[in-house]
Amino acid sequence: MKTPLEKLGLGDDNAGVFDGEWRGGGATFDKISPIDGRRLASVRTASADDYKKALSRAQEAFEKWRVTPGPVRGETVRRLGNGLRELKHELGQLVTLETGKIIAEGEGEVQEMIDICDFAVGQSRMLYGLTIQSERPNHRLMEQWHPLGVIAVISAFNFPVAVWSWNAALAAVCGDATIWKPSEKTPLTAIAVTKIAERVCGETGADPAIFTLMVGDRKNVGEKLADDPRIPLVSATGSTNMGFNVARAVNGRLGRTILELGGNNALIVTPSADLDMAVQSIFFGAVGTAGQRCTSTRRVIMHELIAARVRDKLLAGYKSLPIGNPLDRKTVMGPLIDRQAVDMVQESIQKLKDEGGEVLYGGERLTVPGGAYMKPCLAAAKPDFEIVKHETFGPLLYLMTYRDFDEAIAIQNGVPQGLTSSIFTNDVREAEKFVSAVGSDCGIANVNTGTSGAEIGGAFGGEKQTGGGRESGSDCWKYYMRRQTNTINFSTELPLAQGIQFGAGEGSATA
Repeated sequence: MKTPLEKLGLGDDNAGVFDGEWRGGGATFDKISPIDGRRLASVRTASADDYKKALSRAQEAFEKWRVTPGPVRGETVRRLGNGLRELKHELGQLVTLETGKIIAEGEGEVQEMIDICDFAVGQSRMLYGLTIQSERPNHRLMEQWHPLGVIAVISAFNFPVAVWSWNAALAAVCGDATIWKPSEKTPLTAIAVTKIAERVCGETGADPAIFTLMVGDRKNVGEKLADDPRIPLVSATGSTNMGFNVARAVNGRLGRTILELGGNNALIVTPSADLDMAVQSIFFGAVGTAGQRCTSTRRVIMHELIAARVRDKLLAGYKSLPIGNPLDRKTVMGPLIDRQAVDMVQESIQKLKDEGGEVLYGGERLTVPGGAYMKPCLAAAKPDFEIVKHETFGPLLYLMTYRDFDEAIAIQNGVPQGLTSSIFTNDVREAEKFVSAVGSDCGIANVNTGTSGAEIGGAFGGEKQTGGGRESGSDCWKYYMRRQTNTINFSTELPLAQGIQFGAGEGSATA
């Protein structure tokens, strides 16, 4: 019986560069599963020569792809979605093997890819411009959208394939080619997805280099992509520190960025809230993906009248949480991505204690041979703790209280990050204020649903140190195109805008 890797076309040794052909002249490394320390396979990374060839091939592919009609481009993306549907289970298993996500989340991530492909197919027929009323007679003023170029996509380990699809599916229907630099912690899922894209391009006749892949480290691939003037847009997901580095490089050459960086997401629980719903949302938001989502719930801001009840419900849930092998569908929380990630959470727990916080439950390492497991940590904290303002990328949840609703909003907004936020309330005034201009300062603000689990139909992204980028739904397709304003004069005269008269006498230009 074939393993998931074999069904996805992966072998023991895998080339990590694809631009129409597979190769990898750089260093080779082994991918180790965080579940049990087992070696999954090895990957050959990009060399300097691979980078040069891949950029040239992606540019060639773009020049052909940009003149392909949008609906025809959409057909390739439609088939990509179908290819993902056919291998959803196997690819979901591979996501779990590489990241430690529970299998339901692994398969859910693949479904997210399928959904954005469906969205992008529809968008391929709706790359709309505008016709604008001209102030000059017998003139037409309009705007249109053109393909942008070769887009770099730098993705993180926690969503190893979904974030690529948010960018690549839309970029493809917009007429762009993409170069994907996946996290070195999750290269196998990237290779598997690229193999699906390669097969689909073979079916439709598209140049497969529109979906170029380069596995490599920050120096040999990441920094080069950020510095390369041939790449007009870099979409990068990762830490805030990484975002600062990418922004300096890309903006320093006047390129564009889409940055999806840190989240320090809060959930407010008011006295009128449905506490069972709130606790369920907190539980998923804090424990899902072992707290390694950028949308994970990291702070719970409870009104002091109901704080004890919320705390007791959470403690009961944390104490009964099934932790273990994420391939077992009864498991609710698997391992973190690696032991270094566990170390980072332990350091944050110690800083919390040093500032006067209290661990209410959990936080201990779990001894599993080869694995990167720990108990999720539930802690009492104060909003002004320095560690609370820092994003710890793991299952560490801070509980704090408030008296006045404006105080709750101030606590919610009082961190450098601004990705997602949530309130549980049955008070319409509180709900409306939370989503108003004086409410949550995040890019996403939810009412009676949690901080985690965004749908692809809405624009995804945040403010402040989250980076300001937007991906996925709404009108995010515009990021991947260049806007052009056109004026067409179909008269025999040459009037100027703003009523300007230039020159004098017969034949002069007049308004």
